[in-house]
Amino acid sequence: MNHTERRLYLIRELQKEDRCFDRYVPEQMSPLEQKQLLRALMNVRMPSPISNEYLRVQDEYLSVEIAGKSIVSINDLEPVEDDLYLWQGDITTLSCDAIVNAANSQMLGCFQPLHNCIDNCIHSAAGLQLRNKCYEIMSEQGHEEPTGQAKITPGYNLPCKYVLHTVGPIVSGRLNERHCELLKSCYLSCLKLAEENGCKSIALCCISTGVFGFPQRKAAEIAVSTVKEYKKTTSSDIKVIFNVFKDDDLEIYQHLLRG
Repeated sequence: MNHTERRLYLIRELQKEDRCFDRYVPEQMSPLEQKQLLRALMNVRMPSPISNEYLRVQDEYLSVEIAGKSIVSINDLEPVEDDLYLWQGDITTLSCDAIVNAANSQMLGCFQPLHNCIDNCIHSAAGLQLRNKCYEIMSEQGHEEPTGQAKITPGYNLPCKYVLHTVGPIVSGRLNERHCELLKSCYLSCLKLAEENGCKSIALCCISTGVFGFPQRKAAEIAVSTVKEYKKTTSSDIKVIFNVFKDDDLEIYQHLLRG
């Protein structure tokens, strides 16, 4: 199969699982529309077993998609200070040991088709194995993920080795001390879990600052102070990338890290 044939195969196989998607005819679509349809079908698929043949083709397809992006290695970045880095861009293109995903309490990824949240982007790039693995973890746990804790999974088709999934606090109304404690716990849980699994580098996203409503500046202050405190008290040499996507977050972190 060539790249287009793989994409069409994957779409058809997912359409077979739910005939309500038969109204979409990928052969009549542009390559971009096909890519969007495939991602949407992946986004809405409930966790369930899938054939090894499908996964083989999917992994071949996603490897080409990843290769077409500008992958950034932590080795290509210059530290802001000591082992701390600041980088603006798509976290799914970062090559480091672990990246952090801002998940919801179900821990199964975002089911909204083509949603541009970090949870959706990570699951879309990693492949269907990630949702199935998260489902396995959550089924064994038997309850929703508490705020402030973290789980680890392989990165699958991502350029990182692992994904750390953490549920940040939801701020509806005035920010309080409990919100701040829980956000700090998210970062600490991720740092500890990463090192327990042998990670030498980790990319931290801006947890809870999107639809969860945590004020950006305060969240950044907590992230930076928590990392510095952790590294000081544990003598950890883990390399930490503060990953931002928005320009205003970049300015906030630049001020906090560079003074």
